[in-house]
Amino acid sequence: MPKKILMLVGDFVEDYEAMVPFQMLKMVGHTVHAVCPGKKAGETVKTAVHDFEGDQTYTEKRGHNFMLNADFEKVKPEDYDALVIPGGRAPEYLRLNDKVLEIVKHFVESGKPVAAICHGIQLLTAANVIKGRTLTAYPAVKAEILLAGGKWCEVNSTFSNACVDGNIVTAPAWPAHPEWIRKFLELLGTEIKA
Repeated sequence: MPKKILMLVGDFVEDYEAMVPFQMLKMVGHTVHAVCPGKKAGETVKTAVHDFEGDQTYTEKRGHNFMLNADFEKVKPEDYDALVIPGGRAPEYLRLNDKVLEIVKHFVESGKPVAAICHGIQLLTAANVIKGRTLTAYPAVKAEILLAGGKWCEVNSTFSNACVDGNIVTAPAWPAHPEWIRKFLELLGTEIKA
């Protein structure tokens, strides 16, 4: 059965972590509304491409313009079945928005599926909803998870693993898309027929 999914994005959201789930979830028949505080449907956010090139952390390059298809101000979280939170630099400032945090709390506390990746986990820690929960993220976010009372799910060397705890599935970065999105689809009850 198709689901209605909300995606929270902002300027310099990680390109792959927004575009790939947006397209894949639509491809399997779900409705996805991508929103950003202060912006309306038809406007865009700039994305950033993060790559792993052998440095101590990722490198960042300018990505694409990602078009929003719904208005943030009109969002009623009770109208949605699930939430997607991409990473990148957007979560560090999105977590300062009280309505964003209320939205995140709604999904986690109501038991609706939540998929967060990379720095997107910063919205979960800021919303104070992970105490006792096991999550993974980009390794630089580990301290925030632990300080928020969460438990750390180890990141593998290829950043390709995902971790499920109840209604929350988390992953360290875009190389985890196959496992992260598969586990999110399982939480949604989506069946893909060969």
